[in-house]
Amino acid sequence: MYKINKAEFMLCAAWKSQFPDTSLPEICLSGRSNVGKSSFINTMTNRNGLAKVSSTPGKTRTLNFFNINDELRFVDVPGYGYAKVSEKIKQQFGEMIETYLEDRPNLKALILIVDYRHKPTHDDIMMYEYAKYYHIPTLVVATKEDKLKRNDLVKNEKLIKKTLNFDDNDYFVRFSSLHKKGIDEAWNIILKLCE
Repeated sequence: MYKINKAEFMLCAAWKSQFPDTSLPEICLSGRSNVGKSSFINTMTNRNGLAKVSSTPGKTRTLNFFNINDELRFVDVPGYGYAKVSEKIKQQFGEMIETYLEDRPNLKALILIVDYRHKPTHDDIMMYEYAKYYHIPTLVVATKEDKLKRNDLVKNEKLIKKTLNFDDNDYFVRFSSLHKKGIDEAWNIILKLCE
């Protein structure tokens, strides 16, 4: 079990010039608005309120950097697929995320957070394909596992993998913030990818 001694919000950045130094490995977290990225960060770090859980989807407008144990960083990117954001802002999001994914030398992996109950969206597929294009190792985290019946777990996992055209070299974790399920498994994968 990975022990969290320190977990803190570092900074938010909209431009490359604002990114922190590249001394620590970084794990990028992406997913649809309201899929549970903030809950994932808070559960993984055992810190309530480290990442702000908003009742308004699409709140994150910048890349948010979190320092974990002075050993690695989580980088939370704006949630996608939220209709109330203007096309101009959506385009800015896209460019900002693209700059980060393309040019960040210490980026070790992408965590794509999907809702276990639903088929991945067009945006999820694009994000996964983007990671594949840039050869970024990917961990797909299926949240809200506790909301599924037992016999739907395997069926939905298959549907998610099929929809994403999942690469068997990537990782898949069933996750529940409520039941604290998948934390150790996710940390083991993250630490392996940071080596």
